[in-house]
Amino acid sequence: MTLRIDTLVLGPFETNCYLVRDDERRWVVDPGMWPGPLLDFLTAAGVGPETILLTHGHGDHIAGLAELVQHFPAATVLCPAGDADMLSDPQANLSAPFGMPITSPPPDKLIRPGDSLALGETSWAVLDTSGHTPGGVSFYCESEGVVITGDALFAGSVGRTDVPGANSGRLMANIRQNLLSLPDDTRVLPGHGPETTIGRERRTNPFLSAG
Repeated sequence: MTLRIDTLVLGPFETNCYLVRDDERRWVVDPGMWPGPLLDFLTAAGVGPETILLTHGHGDHIAGLAELVQHFPAATVLCPAGDADMLSDPQANLSAPFGMPITSPPPDKLIRPGDSLALGETSWAVLDTSGHTPGGVSFYCESEGVVITGDALFAGSVGRTDVPGANSGRLMANIRQNLLSLPDDTRVLPGHGPETTIGRERRTNPFLSAG
């Protein structure tokens, strides 16, 4: 089995959408706005996604979901339980304040921290990284040494907590407990911007330097 992770940067907020795939199965993580490049990529690959995963419920991470489901109705949509209501509420998902109210289809399955997801031979742990949103999660694959963090942890930054539903103390506690506890060489694939590593963020991220 060969696991590949491709990054597509979608929409005006430059949201990182990840296509995670082995030889037979495909996941899409966070289908952002203007999903045309993602649909072209999947069409060229010849196989639709088996599963669509959301790290959290903000509009820039869910905007392409409706179109993706329309093209690939057999795909199963997984959403963090704490953010499920955001998919149908443009105020809660912060799309309405930007003048582009977004609603998405309901999830097929709710996921929670502590759950384990399988992609072929790989196992992915659902980690609690809420705080940027009430239910935000990250997806960690120990065998591949990679974690997809959504908007919890970035290269040199952390998720905003000056938005409705956010909690700074909760986010920082979850980053320290559930992300910084991972091995230093773990690749961090964030919701925006370049990838980094846990070790690099532990050493250099100014938001994590205290304590």
